[in-house]
Amino acid sequence: MKRGTKTILARCAVASVIALAALATSTTSNADERPLFISTGDTAKAPIGWVEFCIEYEPECKTRPTQPRDVMLSTQAWKDLERVNLFVNTHVKPMTDMEHWGVVERWNYPDDGYGDCEDYVLQKRRLLIQAGWPREALLITVVRDKRGDGHAILTVKTDKGEFILDNQNDQILLWSDTGYRFVKRQSQTDQNVWVSLGEPRGTPATATSR
Repeated sequence: MKRGTKTILARCAVASVIALAALATSTTSNADERPLFISTGDTAKAPIGWVEFCIEYEPECKTRPTQPRDVMLSTQAWKDLERVNLFVNTHVKPMTDMEHWGVVERWNYPDDGYGDCEDYVLQKRRLLIQAGWPREALLITVVRDKRGDGHAILTVKTDKGEFILDNQNDQILLWSDTGYRFVKRQSQTDQNVWVSLGEPRGTPATATSR
């Protein structure tokens, strides 16, 4: 790990205690204004990128339905999220699937150091699972960003709300603070089942490279 990265992570570790305390106060005082949990709807079609990912990484997708699990958002858990989000955002360089693979859409681990939004998500999810986090609390999510483009993020389900790990932002935000329009995500009970989010929408979104 580079010295600069160590310094950044050390500062994040020191700041995380203050950030989590502020978060607890904020979520309590603004609960009516900032919804902590998004509403889920009917079953939705899985993104083609996920379907093809499951063909290439078949053992990872051969899972059985389980009970939903939310993470207790302790100070240590928050530090883990900050560390993983910053590490992946720092070490993976953005590259479109067309530039990278010569295809419009491909979900893949960014093992060569390059990837687009869903590849950042897959890597963060993998690192957190390897660190002992439950898969049921780490949900790949498709949204529309502020420009209306499709985008992929990682939703982390906790007892204090649903927080977003995003390659466009090193800061971890409550889902309702992102400014995104949430479209669909993995079900907590089955990673191969996707559910719609929020109010019914028209045209479904697909993730782009950003």
